[in-house]
Amino acid sequence: MGNAIPDIPRIYTAIAEWAACLVFIAVLRPRFERKKSVCISIAVLVAQMIFMHFTGTVSLWLWIPCMFVAYINMTLLIYGCCKTSYWESCYYGFFAFVLAEGMASLEWQWFNLVFDGGQEEAWWKQGIFIIVVYGLVVLSMWNIMKGHMPVDGYLDINRKDWITALFIAVIVFSVSNLSFITRETPFSGDYSQEIANVRTLVDIAGVAMLYAHWVLCCENKMRMELESVQNVLQNQYLQYKQSRESIELINYKYHDLKHQIEVLRKEQDPEKRNAFLNQMEDEIKQYELQNKTGNGVLDTVLTSKSMYCDKHGITLTSVVDGSLLDFMETMDICSIFGNALDNAIESVLKIEDKEKRLIHLSVSKQMDFVMIRVENYYEGGLELAEGQIKTTKADKTFHGYGIKSIRYTAYKYDGAVDIDTENQWFNLKILIPLKSTVCAEK
Repeated sequence: MGNAIPDIPRIYTAIAEWAACLVFIAVLRPRFERKKSVCISIAVLVAQMIFMHFTGTVSLWLWIPCMFVAYINMTLLIYGCCKTSYWESCYYGFFAFVLAEGMASLEWQWFNLVFDGGQEEAWWKQGIFIIVVYGLVVLSMWNIMKGHMPVDGYLDINRKDWITALFIAVIVFSVSNLSFITRETPFSGDYSQEIANVRTLVDIAGVAMLYAHWVLCCENKMRMELESVQNVLQNQYLQYKQSRESIELINYKYHDLKHQIEVLRKEQDPEKRNAFLNQMEDEIKQYELQNKTGNGVLDTVLTSKSMYCDKHGITLTSVVDGSLLDFMETMDICSIFGNALDNAIESVLKIEDKEKRLIHLSVSKQMDFVMIRVENYYEGGLELAEGQIKTTKADKTFHGYGIKSIRYTAYKYDGAVDIDTENQWFNLKILIPLKSTVCAEK
């Protein structure tokens, strides 16, 4: 092979940049339906090719701003096709830009190696080579990255992560293209082959560094989510223990009523007698709110929530066979029913008309499954996306962990969770196989 390797055609670079963006478009959650995303992608590819073609002969000092514009186009493509914030799209843009640089450099070196510097080869040979090399790189990166992406498709990139990715991308781009600016540094090459080798190796190293950083970001998010879910589980369990103590106190009070009746019989003052009667009536009412479902843990959780609902003008009805839940661990019962009822209560409390504050709970057997349904009436809009509720809270970083905790617990028992809305009713359905006794004992 000759010592001279010509510069990479600008259109090849444009295709590489577009192909690199496809990796992240395939991994992230789509913003639009597939047809619209395809149209956006094709439009950006054509625009990028035209831009790169007409800027191929600009001076060196204009070439760097042109590369920045190309990066902006890549970022906008990712942002336009994926449900990410603009700053998160910028992060993926850094990754895609370095990947595109390495992909284009690698393909061009291989092409010149195979055809011995034959850049005059037929266009269809060059096209096939691009499809094969770019395709292998894109498919490999997609296959590697899809297993690490969080289930919800969001990475929640913070400022520190963004700056780190920017620093890596700038350093990699600077070092890989240093020889085009000056050959008077220890990192510059004197011959085109050396320059191509440096560019390819540095870009590959940059992709490896950005991938390692991205995996670290994914693991950090998953660890934070797991810790948050565990905190939710623990809080529900603590609520259960506190509720159990309160209910035991009510039971003691109830049994003390017989002594109060004796005092009442001897009381001659009508006002004092009425006061005693009112007090007894309140205490009896609290006792009546206790639920006897056949499962002691669920009884405690449901009684606690019933007392809260009664205090806040919420009608909570239930048809429950608690004996179906005997195979589940105490903390898991607390998690599912505590979180589900808390979410329902939080929703109905927003309704001013107390007659519309309605919650219904049912636990029944359907074939070889336990069906848990929690339904509540709601007013206003409620946005669902792929079984997830879009939060209305100001802090969107830490939200929805009640539902995530329910899913986490249901999956533990090989169960499934479904959420839907109909006629202003929010329906949470949890289906768990009865044979999950084995899973719970593992």
